Amino acid sequence: MALSRVRLFQPHGEGTRLLPQASRLVELPYSSFDDDDDTAEQDPGVWYPDSPKPSPFSRCVRYLAFLWNLLFLLLGLLTLAVGVWGLLTKRSLPGGERGAPLGSDPMLLFVLVGLGASAVSLAGCLGALRASPCLLRFFLGALLVFGGLELLGGLLLLLLRRRLRDALRDLLLLCLLRYQEDPDLQFLVDEVQRSLQCCGLESYRDWESNLYFNCSSPGVQACGVPASCCREPLQGGSVPNAQCGFGALALGPAAAAALLHTGGCGAALAAGLRGQAGAIAAGAVTLLLLEAAGALMALRVLRDVTAGRVWQ
Repeated sequence: MALSRVRLFQPHGEGTRLLPQASRLVELPYSSFDDDDDTAEQDPGVWYPDSPKPSPFSRCVRYLAFLWNLLFLLLGLLTLAVGVWGLLTKRSLPGGERGAPLGSDPMLLFVLVGLGASAVSLAGCLGALRASPCLLRFFLGALLVFGGLELLGGLLLLLLRRRLRDALRDLLLLCLLRYQEDPDLQFLVDEVQRSLQCCGLESYRDWESNLYFNCSSPGVQACGVPASCCREPLQGGSVPNAQCGFGALALGPAAAAALLHTGGCGAALAAGLRGQAGAIAAGAVTLLLLEAAGALMALRVLRDVTAGRVWQ
């Protein structure tokens, strides 16, 4: 039978006598109330080890995790601000005077990406700063979801290259048809035609399918092409010439080739993507490595926090 020791003391005073040293400890039978007394009051004479303190490396990892998430939080807020600014500028929010519907506005993608990145990075910041296991687990789960979606997107790009190429061609054709209707599409088409030195999808003749550039149109742009198709879009080398493509569709092939970039953007864009495949892959791998580094730091912080709570 287990026994417990109880120390008996007699008060000091007149007429009292200290018990002998050997009689101060009395063996009593074990009682269940002894466990309650032990848990309620700890004997000051017994040594209890302190909880383990985090090592300098653990503290350094915690600070790095906070700064890492703070950087991506700022980037997410910047992306969100760009998206909101774009929506407000084009007045495409509900109640706006003009512009495309909100659901089809490309700037909405910036808003969604900015919100997602900001929310996940904020959870990582607060989780590392406040040592919150719940926030750290949410951060790790979000990184796992994002990483899985990125890997799935990369596999789809490899498996569905031909279908994606056809979808890209359809997208370019849609951009040509809605050139004057959406400022984002107009900016995108002009940048592609300037950078790749091309015009239209297959050739500059594709602009005849646009309602404003068709030769039967009553407007001033009839039988013309955008200025981004011109070989010399600047007049005098400094001033943009918005009318350099007017009447280009009515010219012969030789005269049009002297004035415009007559090659289509479909083939040029496909060749450009093939040439930049290495840079795109390097960017995707870098993003995955950054996410993996953030996940490893969060895992280390979560392990330290969990170990400290289990000890307590």
